[in-house]
Amino acid sequence: MTTRPAQLTDAQAAVQLLFDAIKDIGYQLTGGVTEQEVIERLTSFYMEEGNRFSYTNLLVKEMNGQAVGMILCYHGSQASTIDKPIIEQLRRIKNDPSLTIDKEADEDEYYIDALAVSSEWGGRGFGTELIAAAEQHARQLGYYKIALNVEQYNERAVSLYKKLGYVTDKETQINKKTYYHMIKSI
Repeated sequence: MTTRPAQLTDAQAAVQLLFDAIKDIGYQLTGGVTEQEVIERLTSFYMEEGNRFSYTNLLVKEMNGQAVGMILCYHGSQASTIDKPIIEQLRRIKNDPSLTIDKEADEDEYYIDALAVSSEWGGRGFGTELIAAAEQHARQLGYYKIALNVEQYNERAVSLYKKLGYVTDKETQINKKTYYHMIKSI
């Protein structure tokens, strides 16, 4: 059992976990109509560098040689650059050159975009371990602030993040839903 940077060979498990974490946002960001389309497009992005969903932005929790958890993170100052390929594809699919996506990360923070643990491995602290790994990774990169967004109704997650030292600094809208933006100094 280890937490490590994602690899191309983790694609199937990591992308399914990513989809489980972002659900409706995945439809919005890929332009997919079916779950299969969304997963195919997320997989395509996962396999390439230079975009939000690239394997280079994920850490995975591995058990028995399989990715059973993942955390997607990047610095907020990179968001517009790594979102560009996603926006370009979405504009082509929707035939709308003015289309934009919601801003999730602030420029001054290392941002946890998505977190998921396979249901069969849930309740073992793997999510907490992945958050700790993301915090450590951020510190290694020289960052001092980490953030995430959590849906307001997700009281269990909000409680966990508070226990881990995150505090709500504002509310934000993502895909027409209200989220708490939570930050932590690291």
